[in-house]
Amino acid sequence: MIRSAVVDDVPAIHAMVRELAEYEKALHEVRASEEQLREALFGERPAAFAHIAETDEGEVAGFALWFLNFSTWRGVHGIYLEDLYVRPELRGGGHGKALLRELARICVARGYERLEWSVLNWNTPSIDFYESLGARPQDEWTVYRLTDEALAELGRRG
Repeated sequence: MIRSAVVDDVPAIHAMVRELAEYEKALHEVRASEEQLREALFGERPAAFAHIAETDEGEVAGFALWFLNFSTWRGVHGIYLEDLYVRPELRGGGHGKALLRELARICVARGYERLEWSVLNWNTPSIDFYESLGARPQDEWTVYRLTDEALAELGRRG
């Protein structure tokens, strides 16, 4: 079952963010608190949205956290999937596919023309899964990021 996240899901989402970061060998980079996630998802001006995958027994199996982006070329919104995670012991049960299907359904229903995300180059199980659904890599693009001191330094330049 896929459902929209509710505020009571924040502790589980936070725990799965940490599990995902550990899998991606980047747990040391996680700074987000439960309160920050609560505000981002359910505050006065939500910045992101989340869906929860549950087992038949009501156990949280995974989540998708996403936000709207905008294509100047297409002239419409799309969805950027920030995180997709299914707990290892529950993988293979269709939860990841169901989460992506729900996001695709939202795109189609709202007239959004893109569903995009990033995947680590070494994560071949995920790459194989995404490609089995018809997703294709955008390998002519390279993601750039400014954080920490580099971001602060550039922001101070006047």
